[in-house]
Amino acid sequence: MTDAAPLILSLALDPASQARLGQLRQAHFPPARNHLPAHLTLFHALPGAALPEVGARLAALAAATAPMPLRFAGWRGLGRGVACAVASPPLLALRAGLAGEWRDWLTPQDRQGFRPHVTVQNKVAPEAARALLTLLEARVPPWAGLGRGLLLWHYRGGPWEAAGEFPFTA
Repeated sequence: MTDAAPLILSLALDPASQARLGQLRQAHFPPARNHLPAHLTLFHALPGAALPEVGARLAALAAATAPMPLRFAGWRGLGRGVACAVASPPLLALRAGLAGEWRDWLTPQDRQGFRPHVTVQNKVAPEAARALLTLLEARVPPWAGLGRGLLLWHYRGGPWEAAGEFPFTA
């Protein structure tokens, strides 16, 4: 029997960056809405029925990919939240390649331009978001990190459920 729950694909971050972003998310995301660790989403809704095919493709891709440099490049306002912008030409290339292969599966959200980021605050009043943006810009400078692999998740309407982990090993 196939699982129809949509799949989410995210990037596994180096432990220090994951911890830093996780602490910021824990401190600034509304607790009633904070059901997930900090994450960088690559695709929001791939077809759950394609899990075997998606998993096989991700395993092959991860085996041929080295950990990739990331630049946590600064802070971006989201209107009602704040995100850390992530710069990485290898990440953009990886995501574009998958988007091309999976174009028939992509939802309108996943067809939009990809601007990698990690959300640390969302669903707050615009004034609170502007205040946090100002604070983070002043106190948390850009830093270098690594993308260490790919994480696949089932989305069933609540917290994400692990569906696969694919470390970069090239």
